[in-house]
Amino acid sequence: MDTGSGNEMVDVPPGRVMLSDRRTQRSWPVEVAPFRMSVFPVTQLLYVQVTGRRPSTGQGDRLPVEGVSWWDAVRFCNALSRREGLTPAYHLGADDDVAEWDASADGYRLPTEAEWEHACRAGTTGPRYGRLDDIAWYRVTSKERIHPVGGKQANPWGLYDMLGNAWDWCWDVYDAEVYGSYRVLRGGGWSDEQWSCRASVRRRSHPTFRIDDVSFRLARSGSTSNG
Repeated sequence: MDTGSGNEMVDVPPGRVMLSDRRTQRSWPVEVAPFRMSVFPVTQLLYVQVTGRRPSTGQGDRLPVEGVSWWDAVRFCNALSRREGLTPAYHLGADDDVAEWDASADGYRLPTEAEWEHACRAGTTGPRYGRLDDIAWYRVTSKERIHPVGGKQANPWGLYDMLGNAWDWCWDVYDAEVYGSYRVLRGGGWSDEQWSCRASVRRRSHPTFRIDDVSFRLARSGSTSNG
């Protein structure tokens, strides 16, 4: 159990993950390069420190920030990068119409869904990295509310709240041919049943939507050992 509230990060080793989609019955392998992932979802404290705003329904410094759109999340990544003297990862249009990822940038960004699933699994092979009640706030354990970060057990790589508590926005478009600009959500939330809180589950939402069980976590390319 941990009580952190900043943007602490851990190195995630390279690997290979098999993504799958229940709707299309399709599976596809993705190679994941080493990167860094935030230990916790972005907290309300960090969000207000960077943006000056508290958009969340439930209020608390150590609660995951929620009520944030995908566009809010990528703008936050750029703002935090600038604050820390890093190169922003995203080139954004003025009207929430264009987002381009500069893969060479050292700044903060959203994980891809392959990075997210690889980090969530943390070398495990089952649907979850531990017993659900021990690792996640979900419908059975949450008492119908979001909880402070770090309140359940971390996965083997030291990442908390990868399942349950709040869904995480990912960089990827879900299915452009069917859903247009909808982006991928991963991880399950405090109001979800247990079947949603699995490493492989994919959800989608429009990038402008703000929902009270959707947050995000930070990634950076590379690792501490290689720059």
